[in-house]
Amino acid sequence: MPFLHLIFVFLVIVVWGVNFMFVKLSLNEISPFLLCALRFLLASVPAIFFIKPPTGAYKTVILYGLIMFGLQFVLLFMGMSFGMPAGMASIIMQTQVFFSMLCAALFLGETPEIWQIIGAMVSFMGIAVIAEHIDSHVTALGVVCILSAAAVWGFGNLITKKSSNINMMSLVIWGSFVASIPMVGLVLLTDGPTQIMFSIHHMTSIGIISLLYTTYISTLVGYGLWNWLLFRYPVGTVAPFTLLIPIVAIMSSILFLGETLTTWKIVAGLLVMSGLFINIFGNRLVFLTATAK
Repeated sequence: MPFLHLIFVFLVIVVWGVNFMFVKLSLNEISPFLLCALRFLLASVPAIFFIKPPTGAYKTVILYGLIMFGLQFVLLFMGMSFGMPAGMASIIMQTQVFFSMLCAALFLGETPEIWQIIGAMVSFMGIAVIAEHIDSHVTALGVVCILSAAAVWGFGNLITKKSSNINMMSLVIWGSFVASIPMVGLVLLTDGPTQIMFSIHHMTSIGIISLLYTTYISTLVGYGLWNWLLFRYPVGTVAPFTLLIPIVAIMSSILFLGETLTTWKIVAGLLVMSGLFINIFGNRLVFLTATAK
C-alpha cells in the first residue's frame, strides 16, 4: 500500500474514532431521532441534485439506506443517549465483525472457522464484563441498543458485499437520502415540530460543530474514503485497521469528555479487541504455526 493510501486509512480511523465523542456532544443538546434525521438530511441535500443515483441499483440503495444507515444509527444514537459512554460504545460496535460472520453463515452458507468461533467467544466475554457493571453510567438498555446496532451493521455488510459494482459515493449520498425520509417522519412523531424548532434554535456552537462533523466528516469523508480503499484493496488488508477505532474513541473521550478509564473497562476492552484479533489474524497464526513445524 502506497504511503498516501496508508495515510487515508489512518485518516478514516481517526475520523470514525473521534466521531463517537461528537455524537455524545450532539446528544447532549438534541434527541437521537433528531440527530439521525439531521445527519442524513444534511448529508444528502443538496448533493442529490448534483450526483446521480447508482444506475439500476434502486433496491440496493433503499436497503442500504434503511438498514446500514437509518436503523443502525438510530439504535447507536439511542444507546448512547441512554447513558452508554462513547468509549464503551465504540468497543461494543466492533462486535459487528462477529454478527457479519453469523449473517454470512445464515444467509450465504459460509462456515466459520474454529478461530473465528473462539474469537467471538473471547469478545463476548468482554461484553459480559460490561453487562456486569450496568449502573447509572452504563445502562442495560444502552448495551442492548448498541449491540443491536452492531448486529444491524453486520447484516448491512451483506448489502455492501453485493454492491461492489456501484459508485460508493453515490451509494452513501442516496442511501443517506433514503434514511432521512423515515427519520424525519419519526422525529416529527416523537419530538413534534415545536420541540424540533426549540432544540435547533437552542443548539450551542459545540452542538452545531458536532452535528456538522458527524454529518460531513464522518459520513461523507469517512465512508467515502473507506469504500474507496475497499474497492482497491482486499478486505483482509484494510479491515484489521478498524482495531484502532476504539483506541482513538477512548482517548478522545478521556481527553475531551472526562470519561474515566477504570480497570473493568480496560479488561472488557482487551477481551473484545483480543477476540477481534483472533478473528482477523487466526488463519495467519495457524499457517505460521504449521510452517514452523
